[in-house]
Amino acid sequence: MITIGDSNDVLPLVPQTGATHPLGSRARVLLTSVFGPYAQDDEYGSRLLNPMELWHNQVTRVQGPFSLRMFHRSWGLMLIQVNLQAPCMLLDFPTLDRFIEEIRDQEYDIVGISSIVPNLHKVETMCQLVRRYRPGATIVVGGHIANIPDLAARIDADHVVRGEGVRWFRRFLGEAADQPIRHPYIHAGLNTRVMGISQKLVPEKEAATVIPSVGCPMGCNFCSTSAMFGGKGHFINFYESGDELFDIMCQLERSMKTTSFFIMDENFLLHRRRALRLLELMERNGKAWSMFVFSSANALRTYSLEQLVSLGVSRVWMGLEGKGSQYNKLDGADCYAIVRELQSHGIHVLGSTIIGLEEHTPENIDEVIEHAVRYDSDFHQFMLYTPLPGTPLHAELSAQGRIKDEREYDVSDIHGQSVFNYRHPHISDGQETELLLRAFQRDLEVNGPTITRFIRTTLAGWKRYKHHPDERIRRHFAWEGQDLATSFAALAWAAKGYYRDRPAMREKMSRLLDELYKEFGWKSRLYAAAAGRYVLRQTRREEKRLAHGWTYEPPTFYEGNEAGERVAAGGGRRAARSDYATPRRRPAQAAEAATAPAAASAERQSVDDPRGAVLS
Repeated sequence: MITIGDSNDVLPLVPQTGATHPLGSRARVLLTSVFGPYAQDDEYGSRLLNPMELWHNQVTRVQGPFSLRMFHRSWGLMLIQVNLQAPCMLLDFPTLDRFIEEIRDQEYDIVGISSIVPNLHKVETMCQLVRRYRPGATIVVGGHIANIPDLAARIDADHVVRGEGVRWFRRFLGEAADQPIRHPYIHAGLNTRVMGISQKLVPEKEAATVIPSVGCPMGCNFCSTSAMFGGKGHFINFYESGDELFDIMCQLERSMKTTSFFIMDENFLLHRRRALRLLELMERNGKAWSMFVFSSANALRTYSLEQLVSLGVSRVWMGLEGKGSQYNKLDGADCYAIVRELQSHGIHVLGSTIIGLEEHTPENIDEVIEHAVRYDSDFHQFMLYTPLPGTPLHAELSAQGRIKDEREYDVSDIHGQSVFNYRHPHISDGQETELLLRAFQRDLEVNGPTITRFIRTTLAGWKRYKHHPDERIRRHFAWEGQDLATSFAALAWAAKGYYRDRPAMREKMSRLLDELYKEFGWKSRLYAAAAGRYVLRQTRREEKRLAHGWTYEPPTFYEGNEAGERVAAGGGRRAARSDYATPRRRPAQAAEAATAPAAASAERQSVDDPRGAVLS
């Protein structure tokens, strides 16, 4: 257990429940996300500025028709659902009417609601509706919203679950909590759209999400995720060993027909023993997988580029908080050199920079922004420094009397893209909104659209490794670069045409297009000239749609686990089946798992020690 910040809130790594539901595994469970629509300003807390789109919301926000549009399912709810024996239905992205219909017309003994802090008003409303239509149901609320210390006093819920939910639900339902964790089949992104063109779901080109662990031992004081799972030094592994993880990924590869994986782990490469065992198994079995991982700069430095490329790391999300940052995950790292070197090997970098750190002022903020923009990362996320409830930063600023009274702001606006919920020592109220927007705009103005940066790095990787002696590496980069001569050439041609009245940006697009022509010859020229015109036309149409207020909403998903699907079918309802991969633990893995705590300690020591740096 760990005490969070200066509060008296003591958090067990796996939340405990003192009682089980009277019906045990016979209880009928509904798990649901908060209701939409999301991309609008309304009385329930939806915000046009905070749609259900991570990329458009936080990364490509000002890029207009070039913005990457995509939805991500509620992965935590999907994980809980497939790990319960009780009949369990999942309602993801419902409208308010669809949520009411479900709880009004169907019998449920437990309703579980997952949410982030800005959706507090929606959770309040949903709890009230459950009491009205299902007064006998037990209400369970979890997700990041559970970090609010007094949440139980704010909403009419029976249980607030802060931390890992699978084992909590298993205990609550009287099921064995320590069973192996099944892994749901999850498509990493849905309804992808860019430059006015929607991408059809092609399994061979889609990534599957893999969730090896939750929490992050780095414990940055502003990190809500770290706080929720125990804080600094703590995390929970679902798959301790590389053997277990490899087995799960093989099952996903076979069933979902994919070789690409979005690794949803806050600092995947920090678990070095597991990652290197996974690499060993990939090499032994000829797996040319691609992976999108999260990592700190210092964790990256404990691997050679040969290891990263062999592991299939094709995208990495890393913090780039800037010079003078207090966050030691950057300590001693030449991040500019790391970013450039990764990109030169075809590894795309998503940099994340905080605006509004304690040392930021209106006078030095342009220097801060220029420092971030100079990385020229393939993607760049900018977020406001935000002390969310439950984090050590929130506790620290509360003790200083700097957290604003909730009458001074709406909790629905505290999503990192709008306003501060505290008093900054140098930045006056309202200034932060413009400063954040300035960062996004400057990044686009200097570096161009994210999609063209992505193409640039993909091309660099292809050129470097297309003749690599290892056939597995060649296959990996052939998969990564499969669209370079065709779709990507058309996108680059359209981008050049779009920027015809901006000489500097047009020249940047022209250089990219010339590189593609040089590498792929007549094929890329023909495809660019033919399809590029169509893409440019769609891009301009998209720009007009956006100017007229067009927004993007996710579809509603209704799914059942094995028992839930049977109950739904018996009641004449149609629900999709929630499929999953089943862990198959081998005897040899037990010894490896037993050494995990010592290994994790050694990993943290090597990460903190710059002498361990081998990225070169």
